[in-house]
Amino acid sequence: MSRPVVLITGASRGIGAATAVFFATKGWRVAITARTLTEGAQMENQLRLPNGQLLSGSLESTAKAIEAAGGEVFPHVMDLMDLSSLDKAADAVLTRFGRVDLLINNAVYQNREINHLIPEITAESLQRSMLGNVIAPFHLAQRLLPAMASQGGGRIINVCSAAGQYNPPVPADQGGWGFAYGASKAAIARLAGCINTEYKQQNVRAFSVNPGVVSTEAVKATLGDDGLLAQRYGASTPEEIAAALFWLGTEKDALPLAKSYTMIDLQPLHKERVAATM
Repeated sequence: MSRPVVLITGASRGIGAATAVFFATKGWRVAITARTLTEGAQMENQLRLPNGQLLSGSLESTAKAIEAAGGEVFPHVMDLMDLSSLDKAADAVLTRFGRVDLLINNAVYQNREINHLIPEITAESLQRSMLGNVIAPFHLAQRLLPAMASQGGGRIINVCSAAGQYNPPVPADQGGWGFAYGASKAAIARLAGCINTEYKQQNVRAFSVNPGVVSTEAVKATLGDDGLLAQRYGASTPEEIAAALFWLGTEKDALPLAKSYTMIDLQPLHKERVAATM
């Protein structure tokens, strides 16, 4: 039997990169996508450090880490804001491996406008937020579902956020989140339930997950270093979230959680179910 295949979006850094390496060490063949192919590549709507520098991370760096761990990797540039690039990525992965056993929709549209206050939101900015965080991951899942159904099954994990479940504790300009971000994450969280209902007979299962605060490059640039994050917010490491995603994507015991109508919180899942098995 050939080794299983996982496709992870947003894998140039953070949760996506850590998850890609984790799956590779477990013997999976790994396809990774992101906008940033090489370190330092300049493009629109990039997150930056407070000093203006670009965040580290690229498809090439993640691929090198996977290869150094002895894994097989297939990197492919993809932009959430360009649906044709999603089609090309899906086709390329299926051509390369012939199957996708697990899709992890981890990529997120990142732009300051996604957390604008209500008076600042325009119809155009809201449409961009929905395109990147709802339509794009839906489109990729829609493209891969026929392949999963025909191969006998598969799993899809949509990385969401507590912002899609709860009210912001403070306004977005004081550390909360904006309507566009919360609405987009609430919307994509509804996809898993529809997949589970419509593709149950084809043995496809889907999950909506909330990673919580994670000490990724992007979060550290905004909120502080690892020690401060862990102390103030109870932040997890990307590697802990990667282990939780692996458990959800592979374990039989995870299947009943596909019946959940709420997001699965990955931090308590890691502490209660995953850490004990590692």
